[in-house]
Amino acid sequence: MSSEPRVSIVTGAGSGIGRACAGAMVARGDRVVCADLDGASVQTTAAGLGSSAIALTVDVSTVTSCDEMVAATLEAFGRVDVLANCAGIERGAPAHDLSDDDWTATLAVNLSGSFWAARAVARSMIEQGDGGRIVLIGSINSQMALAGGAAYCASKGGVLMLGRALAVDWAPYEITVNVVGPGVTDTPMSAESLADSERSARLLGRVPLGRAADPAEIADVVTYLTSPGASYVTGAYLPVDGGWLAG
Repeated sequence: MSSEPRVSIVTGAGSGIGRACAGAMVARGDRVVCADLDGASVQTTAAGLGSSAIALTVDVSTVTSCDEMVAATLEAFGRVDVLANCAGIERGAPAHDLSDDDWTATLAVNLSGSFWAARAVARSMIEQGDGGRIVLIGSINSQMALAGGAAYCASKGGVLMLGRALAVDWAPYEITVNVVGPGVTDTPMSAESLADSERSARLLGRVPLGRAADPAEIADVVTYLTSPGASYVTGAYLPVDGGWLAG
């Protein structure tokens, strides 16, 4: 990887884990492209990070938007070294009540979006010729199911196997690909569940550490996996779940 300040793209940077990752990468010296479908939120993220960050409005569920994201990154910074793909949605219902639109949207953003973004970035990394780091955000639901989560669990299970397949395909180019699996995390996506005392107690009761993660705790793991120190880590799935899967 280049010895110059690295250039990182973070999708889903408008809030939650993505915003925390963008901040952590700026803090370590990266130039960061903050990407999100919510243009106003991602502008807020970038503005708070200073001159090392720029904002892009990106819809990861479309091939064109992901390709344009990389083109804009190259225009701004000349290269791309890191992708943290944090964009995601969660739409739940019992499987027999799940709408076609919710199924399609969840797979489009979480699974297809992970592929479109990773492929666009990897093509640039391969052309550069000096490797790179890609982290996809899966979930504990990459490995275990929750009621009402057919679309989300299917998408995140797909992200896990996608990450492993990409790791194998791109290893000859020194591009590492890993999947982080957050558990219950205090983000806007989880706000409704955590605000519901009964549901929150049920969820946190399954977490041995007894609390939700702060987004910064997920970002710390993503920061490591996208660092030079993780050069021999690829194809891995790393739960960051307070012990949920262990218990």
